[in-house]
Amino acid sequence: MTIRVLIADDQALIRAGLIALVNAAPGLEVAGEAADGEQAVTLTASARPDVVLMDIKMPVLDGIAATRRILAAPEPPHVIVLTTFDLPEYVYTALGEGASGFLLKDTPPDRIIAAVHTVVAGDILITPRITQQLVDTYAHHHRTTSVGTAELSTLTARETEVLRLVGNGLSNAQIANRLTLSEATVKTHVKRLMGKLGLSSRAQAVVVAYETGLVVPASRPPHDH
Repeated sequence: MTIRVLIADDQALIRAGLIALVNAAPGLEVAGEAADGEQAVTLTASARPDVVLMDIKMPVLDGIAATRRILAAPEPPHVIVLTTFDLPEYVYTALGEGASGFLLKDTPPDRIIAAVHTVVAGDILITPRITQQLVDTYAHHHRTTSVGTAELSTLTARETEVLRLVGNGLSNAQIANRLTLSEATVKTHVKRLMGKLGLSSRAQAVVVAYETGLVVPASRPPHDH
């Protein structure tokens, strides 16, 4: 199956570079290119890409607003946010809107291609350094989800454990290895817990794990012992 990628960036040079990169990668093809967020939304609706590489700082409509609109549509693509800004605020907002991941524009080309495959496989894409910054700085100050302890209590013990590991940034394969389960079983647990919590993306599950205290920042140890 060919993965179709839409590229949204207002800088022509970066857009051209990403187009060349995607077209040269086996199993990937460019579904279209957009120079602003409004174009990205329109093209996504018509071209039906599997993945959108989305710049944050764009004219007309910024990448966060464009991501929000794209992911509100039925059967939306995966969105990977691309930016030169290594700021947790952006990451947190993008994840809260349902983006599948976050990459800096200086990411090596092979990792950008690997990132596309990662999100199509259903895994989240955040570097450990970004995750730590995210938790330390913003996780307890921004509420982007409405999930609380009541909703969390609807999860089984196994689903709660899976959510905690998702929140720690583990992939399905890593969770399967940790819990001695098959990867298919882990995928089922993730799908069920997301359904129970009303989440539309794995990234939102990470945000929920932080906000409900399932994942506690390393620099902020638990107070219960």
